[in-house]
Amino acid sequence: MSRDLDKIDQRILAELEANGRLPIVELAARVNLTNTPCSERVKRLEKSGHIAGYCAVIDKERLGMGHLTVVQVSLAATAEHSLDRFNDAVREVPEIETCLMVAGSFDYLLTVRTRDIAHFRTVLGDSINKLPGIHQTSSFTVMETVKEQVGAKAGRIRAAALYSGSVE
Repeated sequence: MSRDLDKIDQRILAELEANGRLPIVELAARVNLTNTPCSERVKRLEKSGHIAGYCAVIDKERLGMGHLTVVQVSLAATAEHSLDRFNDAVREVPEIETCLMVAGSFDYLLTVRTRDIAHFRTVLGDSINKLPGIHQTSSFTVMETVKEQVGAKAGRIRAAALYSGSVE
């Protein structure tokens, strides 16, 4: 947790992480502030980048995009320009939800969201395997998402703060 955040800032972040649509009146009550100071703190947290934005959690299954695949990617070379080219190209593939550079026996871990296995096969062949510098990929179809912590009640920030002893 950043040193420039006090306990009230941390509580504001935890509350907004759990529900980004929380009205300022209710947020203020939950963190024991009046409306104006609470609103000013939220604006400061937004301006400082501690709050990067707000979003809705979308049910991908209901949108017909319920198929999730995890793809390990190994690059042929890992020089800085090779990584930059790969990173830039990945950002252009809308089906790639997450791209993580990792340390280990492969270079990147992607999560790819598609309609079904046939759609994934098309994305793999037409987009992923054509990304610059690809040496090898290994794909794993997700059978069940056991935990996905997005906007979870009593968010991650609060849990981290509780473990560090900085929130009562």
